[in-house]
Amino acid sequence: MSSSPTPPSAAANSGAADFRLREAEERLREAIEDLQRRQRRAGDHCYPACDHADESCVAHAVGNLCQSFLLSYGVRVGIGILLRAFKLVRRQSYSSLLDLKQLVSEKDLIVREEACRIGLLFGGFTGSYHALRCLLRKLRKRETPFNAMFAGSVAGLSILALDDPSRRRTLALYLLTRVGQCAYNSAKSKNKFHFWGSHWRHGDSLLFVLACAQVMYAFIMRPETLPKSYHEFIQKTGPVAAPVYKAVREVCRGSPVDVASLAAYLSTRKVPNPMKLEEFPSIIPCSVIHPDTKSCLAHNGNAASATFKKTFPLYFSLTFVPFVVLRLQKFMDNPASTCWHALKGAVRSTTFLSAFVGLFQAAICLHRKVATKDHKLLYWIAGGIAALSVLLEKKSRRSELSLYVLPRAADSMWYILVNRHLLPNLKNAEVALFCACMGGIMYYLEHEPDTMAPLLRGLIRRFLASRISNPSLYSNRNASYTYLQTLDSRPRSNSSANGEAGASHSQEYNLESIPGL
Repeated sequence: MSSSPTPPSAAANSGAADFRLREAEERLREAIEDLQRRQRRAGDHCYPACDHADESCVAHAVGNLCQSFLLSYGVRVGIGILLRAFKLVRRQSYSSLLDLKQLVSEKDLIVREEACRIGLLFGGFTGSYHALRCLLRKLRKRETPFNAMFAGSVAGLSILALDDPSRRRTLALYLLTRVGQCAYNSAKSKNKFHFWGSHWRHGDSLLFVLACAQVMYAFIMRPETLPKSYHEFIQKTGPVAAPVYKAVREVCRGSPVDVASLAAYLSTRKVPNPMKLEEFPSIIPCSVIHPDTKSCLAHNGNAASATFKKTFPLYFSLTFVPFVVLRLQKFMDNPASTCWHALKGAVRSTTFLSAFVGLFQAAICLHRKVATKDHKLLYWIAGGIAALSVLLEKKSRRSELSLYVLPRAADSMWYILVNRHLLPNLKNAEVALFCACMGGIMYYLEHEPDTMAPLLRGLIRRFLASRISNPSLYSNRNASYTYLQTLDSRPRSNSSANGEAGASHSQEYNLESIPGL
């Protein structure tokens, strides 16, 4: 008995349809780009049309300003409220979670001014950037990389919404590292330049180690070179008191130790047999660094555990709130999955930071077991050893952490060089640097987006209302372009979809239904 041939499965049909759609998308892109090249060669003098055909340029800019302001304001306030809720839970005041007066009162939740400043920073940049782009299209009658760079640089003046120069400087240096990353990736992709060892698997971890070594050295030996808020965060996260770090710094510098201040601190710890303190000791012993615990191993374990408890609310807030605010639709579709991913990411990041603190303290205690004299280089090495805890983080997060810590190290170096008169102390130099970096960032975002880190690229596009795309497609924003945008944003069909789902996709993305094709 001969068997009839088996019809193709629904999964095979769906996969073939997706493949044909991707081929059609590529052909459409090539056709649009070819059309643009022909128009440029023909010397078309009409300025390129804006990408908001259904609204005026002013309405477009104001709408983006308001949207970005509300997004950034909501993220900051949401983080503040969630941290306040964790604080009430830690006090076991569960009924207060339902009392809005205690949860969001101005007395306990002082975030309104900071949230407004952050909103003005992001909203002001977004609105002015879109307004300048529209103005440059009309004045210059063409779309060039200069438009993006100039608009980004001028819109960067929104950094003045932050009144703290140290925060502006840190943000400017952070963007400088990002521009450097984009420039390096661009040169590397064109085979023009690359660093030796750039192909190393753990090159991002090495960069993090070097940056953390400088930061922890500055924290111990030159605390004035770190931003005040950053220094306080490290101090509160660690288990060692400020008077002890001050004594360690004085010993390394060969200065007399403030015995009165150190004795006052030890008296508050209720040490049963306080040791005799010297004015010029060769090293501060472990009995002073952790007077409550005799065992160094127990002290390091307690330090890691205490760090986890203190920083978990912060990491969970920083993970959960931005995800909900910036991806609200995804959260509404599957809130349980969002909460689970936020919890998992917060636990992993908090474990990394706890291990960092434990390793740093372990390196200090180990040095005191084998040496009788302190040296400032030890704290640079201890910072590098502790930074190896970054291997606990996901691979994709390590480069982000490296580029987050690197500006802190550069900020410390900037301060030291200015104090030694090796760099001029220019007023508002950080504002000029921020503006220049934003010009570079916007150039790479629009003209070489693949050189940017996916996280940064997605974040900027989200705050810019997702209306930034390849400028080569600006002048023909017609039905075919709309089709491409829809095709890019649609989720890939599941390989196990049934036949009806495949048929509906074929109807929705029917090439023959596009006007002009």
